[in-house]
Amino acid sequence: MTSLARKFAREWFEGLGRGAILCGDIISSIFTVKPSGRDLLYQMYFIGVKSQSVVAITGAFTGMVLCYQTYVEFHKVKMDTATLAVVSVGLGSQLGPVLTGLMVAGRVGAAIAAELGTMRVTEQIDALRTLAALPVDYLVVPRFLAMLLVMPVLTAGSICVGILSGYLVGVFLLGINSTGLWYNMLHYTNLNDMLTGVIKTFIFGAIIAVIACYKGLTCPEGAQGVGQATTEAVVYSSISILITNFFLTMLLNRLLP
Repeated sequence: MTSLARKFAREWFEGLGRGAILCGDIISSIFTVKPSGRDLLYQMYFIGVKSQSVVAITGAFTGMVLCYQTYVEFHKVKMDTATLAVVSVGLGSQLGPVLTGLMVAGRVGAAIAAELGTMRVTEQIDALRTLAALPVDYLVVPRFLAMLLVMPVLTAGSICVGILSGYLVGVFLLGINSTGLWYNMLHYTNLNDMLTGVIKTFIFGAIIAVIACYKGLTCPEGAQGVGQATTEAVVYSSISILITNFFLTMLLNRLLP
């Protein structure tokens, strides 16, 4: 057990160090090498446009179930019209960024890891190095920048769809007064709640991009290695998002009271 624990700890710290080096290479490349506009636009389309349906469905049904469950509890104390306020605050600061991050990690993170892993297995990445082209410049940076640009837009769409879905459930299914419902939502939802969610989306997007690209670039040989890298990219990205969300919530609540 001791040897296994040491091996696991060594591999974990080695992976953490290599990931930190990759982050440094990405930052250096962003300020020294101009990314291809065509590659950046394609990645924005692949990450953003093709993820809209998944993110919208997730936001819609999250808003619905949150509205319904909140109404069940608030109705006991005659606070029906405050239901949508809970939905907007919950989606804006917590559920919107986290669920969008998890959906994007499952769809896009897996695709990035599989694509780069296949390129590594078929020695296409080695071919880039022989041509004096750094893989980080041509493969990682466009995906990283695209993720940072589209994640806030996807999250904002998810939040809006969730709030609208919750409003429709509250008014037409639960029979809550529409004027009071909308007034309390606007009254109790402040700018800091939405700003917290926006800040989180940038960090979650960076986490997904870095982990997915790192797993793809360090993929073991063979088809099994590609599958392993893809699985680890999704799992590690999802766990990192959930852990980071806790500490970000504590930090942002102190900075944005």
